[in-house]
Amino acid sequence: MLHQASGSPKRVVSRRKFLHRLGWTACGASALTLGRPGVAGEPSPAAGSSRREPVPLIHQTDLFRPHCDPDDHFDLACAYALAARGDVNLLGILADFPPPGYKGDPDVAGVAMLNRLTGLAAPLVVGTSLRPHSPHDTLPSAPPEELAGVRWLLRTLRQSPTPAAISIVGSCRDVAVALRREPATFARKCRGIYLNAGTGEPRPSPDAQLEYNVALDPFSYATIFAAPCPVYWLPCFEHLDPGRLPPGPQRHGTFYQFRMGEVFSQLAPSMQQFFLSMLEQAPAADWLKSLRHPVDAAKLAHWSGQIRSMWSTSALLQIGGLTVAGDGAVVPLAGGRDAVYRFAPVQVKCDAAGRTRWQYGAAEPPRWKFELTDVGRYPAAMTRALAALLRPLGRAASPARRP
Repeated sequence: MLHQASGSPKRVVSRRKFLHRLGWTACGASALTLGRPGVAGEPSPAAGSSRREPVPLIHQTDLFRPHCDPDDHFDLACAYALAARGDVNLLGILADFPPPGYKGDPDVAGVAMLNRLTGLAAPLVVGTSLRPHSPHDTLPSAPPEELAGVRWLLRTLRQSPTPAAISIVGSCRDVAVALRREPATFARKCRGIYLNAGTGEPRPSPDAQLEYNVALDPFSYATIFAAPCPVYWLPCFEHLDPGRLPPGPQRHGTFYQFRMGEVFSQLAPSMQQFFLSMLEQAPAADWLKSLRHPVDAAKLAHWSGQIRSMWSTSALLQIGGLTVAGDGAVVPLAGGRDAVYRFAPVQVKCDAAGRTRWQYGAAEPPRWKFELTDVGRYPAAMTRALAALLRPLGRAASPARRP
């Protein structure tokens, strides 16, 4: 569906709206690297070396109930899976304020369910409803409740013993406002921003379509590319055609699809309940009891037959020091064999309208862009990797049964 971006005549594609119109639902993206391009001077984990410390992670998301797009719940589950493995230290979730006209709220229940299943206690903080008026707007007159997410993000970065990674799978707004307010904090305490948004063609035409997350706030999207810390850019698509998804994966985009049963069939009953609760748009009131209910076989079969579109899992895996081999194995970045994608060093510029232009080459601070190295094997490999990552979740919890 096309709509107008505020203050811009450019056409915009809403990923979620055209997926809904086509009868599809969307899910989190995936990508990883051949090596670990990290903070300047940061060594790659050496093969055979002792396990490194978990990477502090702040996860920014447009996670709602009822869902706006189910990809966010898959992304959230991946973040928790990496935390349960000890690859990341999940410091918290920064949720978008629901966009105008949307009836749902940030999914506090979804976070609570995964905290319960993993034994973690990651907080959820809600971002601002205010849209910046310029690329330099710090929202100086915003009331305190509108800046809770920005203050929490900056405080969490400052207090993290080691620099933290930030994954963005929703709007860039709160991260961008925090960045404008305290760029020095990001220079010192952010090991990298992992930006899942945009289109990756090197020289888009002036009337090229804007991807959904960019259209939410082009000013804030542009701010991320000016950050004084490494930025890992994961475009959702190489380019967009009005009202339709690409027919398959594209070299410069993270998009791929799979049938949900390929993953659901390998999950613990409690995790099947987590996803069914979200897909069925169940109310949040009985989130704890629902984890112990027996799985409804008919509902599971229905959703298992549905196609899921994915975008963002690769960024989370890369933060955790992992990559995906051609056979779908999740392997360490150091010496990662036969990876189906990589991050290439690039020089990138983004204007205030959210339009990017890039070329290969080193930049300072570093900028890295996702791209496929094996377009043919990418979808199947990522599906197997996603299932393997989520498979252990909920196994230690009590089996689903009637209360």
